[in-house]
Amino acid sequence: MTDEASVLIHVRSAPDGGVTEIGERPDALTPQAWFNALSRNAGGLYQPLQGGRGVFRLRRDDLIQFQQ
Repeated sequence: MTDEASVLIHVRSAPDGGVTEIGERPDALTPQAWFNALSRNAGGLYQPLQGGRGVFRLRRDDLIQFQQ
């Protein structure tokens, strides 16, 4: 995956595990619903980080498809 074609979607979670913030979210979805949709379609591309954070590393074309 080249840098030009990749997108990082940052995720922040509450202590209970619920998603409170997530990037590139369609207006019609809650943060948790968008996380769930990305997890179903690209769960293998999620990288958990410390402190209730994580990132999805997606190709821009895939992101556009998931947002529709």
